[in-house]
Amino acid sequence: MHRNVGDTSCNYEERYYPFSRFLKKKFPFKVYKIPVNAGFTCPNMSGELGSGGCIYCANESFSPNVKERRLSIKEQVKAGKEFLKKRYGAEKFIAYFQSFTNTYADVNVLKERYEQALGEDDIVGISIGTRPDCVSDEVLQLISGYSRKFHTWIEYGLQSMHDRTLIKINRGHLFNDCEDAVNRTKGLGIFICLHVILGLPDEDREDMIKTANAVSTLNIDGLKVHHLYVAKNTALADEYFNGNVKTMSIEEYVPLVVDFLEHIPANVTIQRLMGDTNGKFLISPIWTLSKSKILELIKNEFNRRGTFQGSKCFRLAENNLIQEV
Repeated sequence: MHRNVGDTSCNYEERYYPFSRFLKKKFPFKVYKIPVNAGFTCPNMSGELGSGGCIYCANESFSPNVKERRLSIKEQVKAGKEFLKKRYGAEKFIAYFQSFTNTYADVNVLKERYEQALGEDDIVGISIGTRPDCVSDEVLQLISGYSRKFHTWIEYGLQSMHDRTLIKINRGHLFNDCEDAVNRTKGLGIFICLHVILGLPDEDREDMIKTANAVSTLNIDGLKVHHLYVAKNTALADEYFNGNVKTMSIEEYVPLVVDFLEHIPANVTIQRLMGDTNGKFLISPIWTLSKSKILELIKNEFNRRGTFQGSKCFRLAENNLIQEV
């Protein structure tokens, strides 16, 4: 078992368990992620499930390395290392296969592309972003093999536990696909991260808290929380301009994300707490505060309430039950 179910890793001063502290506990040096575009596509765009992708999908809007596909994987890793060393004093790195569905290929193709990154100096880990309906047992065995030498994550895009929402946003999978993928990944030495979007069309606060409660039962290691934003050249943009989609202000998002985290077990490390807040692809919402300022507002909201991540969710280590308060 690569983690302690009873670990209350949420620090009272921080109020939630940031990924930076998780990495400090794991490594005696500064570790940063390098985003990699390995040239994969997605079954929801290739024609296997559909051709339009999710309604919010404009991969270049949240994966800045998309435009770098002209560079080889090794070149991307080298450029990323150089940048992160100069900018943050990084010492070691996790190769983050971020763009599109990074298990959507023959296992031999996956192996060749993963190992291009893993073969570079100072790479201590790999993180693979994918869909829960695109992981065969054969692929999981391949990824599991890296965990003997490298710090290994798989990131599943869940977005919501509500099937009606998943259908509406054209995900192409349902919640039970995510449950199945997570259960098949457990016990393989792979850390598991889920992605969730707050503010999806036709979801209210109660719906989103139900997603938090569902996530809490899955016994995962990490979580990325994003607010819904509208990017150019997407189906969601059309819905937005037709008045069918609303986005949140910072003042709406901060208490909501705190509500959400109060229902997430304290031992789940939070890798991200918002989507992009600006950029040339962004239509709405445009937040003028920096991400660091927004994180400060989230901490202040926790302080105001006197609560913390997991304060409304207690995991019983003996039988792995969840008790809501």
